[in-house]
Amino acid sequence: MAVTDAPLVAALTGARPDTTPIWFMRQAGRSLPEYRELRVGTRMLDACLDPAMASEITLQPVRRHGVDAAVFFSDIVVPLKLAGVDVEIVAGKGPVFAEPVRTADDVARITQIPASAIAERAEPIREAVRLTNAELEPQGTPLIGFAGAPFTLAAYLVEGGPSKEHMRARAMMHADPATWNRLAGWLAEISAAFLGAQVEAGAAAVQLFDSWAGSLSPADYREFVAPHSARALEGAAGVPRIHFGVGTGPFLADMRLGGIADAVGVDWRLPLDEAAEIVGPETTLQGNIDPAMLQAPWEVLEAHVRDVVERGRAARAHVVNLGHGVPPETDPAVLTRIVELVHSL
Repeated sequence: MAVTDAPLVAALTGARPDTTPIWFMRQAGRSLPEYRELRVGTRMLDACLDPAMASEITLQPVRRHGVDAAVFFSDIVVPLKLAGVDVEIVAGKGPVFAEPVRTADDVARITQIPASAIAERAEPIREAVRLTNAELEPQGTPLIGFAGAPFTLAAYLVEGGPSKEHMRARAMMHADPATWNRLAGWLAEISAAFLGAQVEAGAAAVQLFDSWAGSLSPADYREFVAPHSARALEGAAGVPRIHFGVGTGPFLADMRLGGIADAVGVDWRLPLDEAAEIVGPETTLQGNIDPAMLQAPWEVLEAHVRDVVERGRAARAHVVNLGHGVPPETDPAVLTRIVELVHSL
């Protein structure tokens, strides 16, 4: 089977394949013992930029779980690292920036870095994609490219690291809209270039991931964020595009980005049949198993998965996934069992 005929690609483009496709956000990573063994002694960003290691990590969950897609192993700050921004991922905390970007002068300084620097320095990314596809393509399994959305990247940059409410980033939107739009516009170009490099090397689909969009009001999302996210996704022309954010139920229709997104991911808070009414008949849904349910007894989890699949029938097509990423303490055998269940349905 050609990758272009794979159930995931079919569903993203609006068809209903015989087998409902399933993959998991963060399927490649901390929940797998083979990942933890491979990563010993290697820092996160170094692993992302080592083509052989990134490829192997990307492939591990496909071999173990039999999911219908690989998702490229990376981190949302990798394109910033490629651009020369001083960032490290601190264990137990997340991305930390040596120089937060909080003033108009800070934004002017960082946006002097051309987005074209990503394409020039992305050969490790392209090589990792090529290595991965060498194993995936013979079995007809697509690779999903990955990037962080401009707002989430900006939230990390402005705060200097993780935060709960992203107050500084949200304040910048209103205190200095021109500076905000300059920063978010630059980040959109950075993400577009990162996605473009993966598509160029053979990614069959992409996902733009907006972890912190749920902290925004619908009005702020529409005015200050959606145009930049649209620009980021435009960098992946020619392949199906998924747009996912956490807590985006209040503005889920806007996550379609005017139709640029072929599929919208839904977190665990909103039932898929309700989501289908919101996004309409031209958009595939992805989701939305509650990650907390992975710790429940199998009979409880099974009933939940069956309910998700049933509600997903209201959409034009459905890609089964979690409503967020795989928690690190998840038993991998549970994920494999979910894949088997979904395929049996």
